[in-house]
Amino acid sequence: MKGDPNETLFPPPGRTPREDTAAVMKFFKLPKGFSADVMREAKAISALEADERSIARSGRLDLRKKFIFTCDPVTARDYDDAISLEKDRRGNRVLGVHIADVSHYVKPGSAIDREAFRRSTSVYLADRVVPMLPEALSNGVCSLVPGEDRFAFSVFMTFDSSGEMTKRVFAKSVIRSRARFTYEQVMRVISGGRKAKGGPLGPKERAVVLAVNELARELRAKRFAAGALDIEIPEAELILDGYGEMTGIVTRPYDDSHKMIEECMVAANEAVAKELWSNGVKILARLHEPPDEEKVMMLRAELRGLGVKVGNIENPKVFAQFLRSIKSHPLYPTIAVMALRSMKRAVYDSTTMGHFGLAKRYYAHFTSPIRRYPDLTLHRQLAAYLDQKAGVKGASAKVSPGVLAKWAEHASEMEEVAAEAERGLVEIKKYRLLESQLDSRQILDYDAVVSKCTPFGCFVEIPELAVSGLVHVSVLSRRFVRYNESDRTLSAPGGGSWRIGDRMKVHVAKVDFRQRRIDFTPCSHSRSR
Repeated sequence: MKGDPNETLFPPPGRTPREDTAAVMKFFKLPKGFSADVMREAKAISALEADERSIARSGRLDLRKKFIFTCDPVTARDYDDAISLEKDRRGNRVLGVHIADVSHYVKPGSAIDREAFRRSTSVYLADRVVPMLPEALSNGVCSLVPGEDRFAFSVFMTFDSSGEMTKRVFAKSVIRSRARFTYEQVMRVISGGRKAKGGPLGPKERAVVLAVNELARELRAKRFAAGALDIEIPEAELILDGYGEMTGIVTRPYDDSHKMIEECMVAANEAVAKELWSNGVKILARLHEPPDEEKVMMLRAELRGLGVKVGNIENPKVFAQFLRSIKSHPLYPTIAVMALRSMKRAVYDSTTMGHFGLAKRYYAHFTSPIRRYPDLTLHRQLAAYLDQKAGVKGASAKVSPGVLAKWAEHASEMEEVAAEAERGLVEIKKYRLLESQLDSRQILDYDAVVSKCTPFGCFVEIPELAVSGLVHVSVLSRRFVRYNESDRTLSAPGGGSWRIGDRMKVHVAKVDFRQRRIDFTPCSHSRSR
């Protein structure tokens, strides 16, 4: 699965729309279920609820009286992270991020652990999830459901009035989530302030949510000031009917409620990574390297082709500032995609630390052990590190370099497989939609944006469907179309010109599943900027 980070493997479609998912799973060798050994262990573990006796024996920090809440999509079935916020005696804010303690139940070398390592990540396909852990754990004893006692790993981060982290404390804990909020509910509170009414949030709960959001905004501002990239591309979710046919697409907003939770998780991930790495414990870092100079130069040329003024974007802070400055630009979606394509893919690494996109020196994944194996390994190392600091005999957080390197390579490869499978199925469904338009002769017109010009035509993006395709030179103009290498444009003497960022109306002309190619035809030869 190695190679060009922008290269995509194309799985074949099923014989019918209903069989597309099975075809994709077979192509990428995704597991269909769990073995009998794994299911036996899962059944035994599911009976291990956190009762008073087990809590007393565990010696965990008891946080069950604290106001702790989760915030997830309406459709979420497992909850692996929860939030709390209090003030210490000096008035500093103490943010608590409480993560499901999967490591308490999944022991190294067990059948569940071996299978979780093999899968390494959950795969989120358009119509189902291929989970890393059996449902008895992911939706059961490990899920931080409201009103139930659950074992967690808590990260407490103290922030001063300027949003600077001054202290970090880690503890195995037992929590009882007081509420399960959705992003929509939290967004209504953020938008309406303390006077927001309705839903399960009372005055005290709304005050906590608003305080968490205020802290998150400060943390986000500090990241951007440090050079973090602010690239927002709305998440698209397919709507499928009972036959597996795509009937529509819904764009999920990335609003302040999502940003609030993201900042809390980023802070926790950074705190754990910094604590371990800076104290000599090598871990599976989440590595995101800066883009190659050649890629940045190509991006600069493409942006100039759009008529967009750019500064010294080789400088990370200038690059980040530029991306924020064009949020209101009419071509922002196109520019955002171009910027993403210039980036390297984030991977797991055992020898190097640093996250370019987040502007973090220390960063690792800790907050999603239900769906990512690297998070589970980090939980185990942090637990061993705390035991080691407490003087527990034989405790050691260190893992041999060879083993860590093997884990990093495997986790990165499986993450790539998951991403390719998810994209592959989505693409198949979109291709089927456009193919059905041709077969039924009910062809729709789409707004398109030119994303690239080549000697044989221009590639266009269809924002409505989030698909791309080719408009061949033969249908652009009846005249000879010339490709201009200097500014990467197409032109036909007396017949128009085309460049990156130009807009046009198109309809589908051909769908080729085998070559994974869609051809579009302009609805007219006119185009707008």
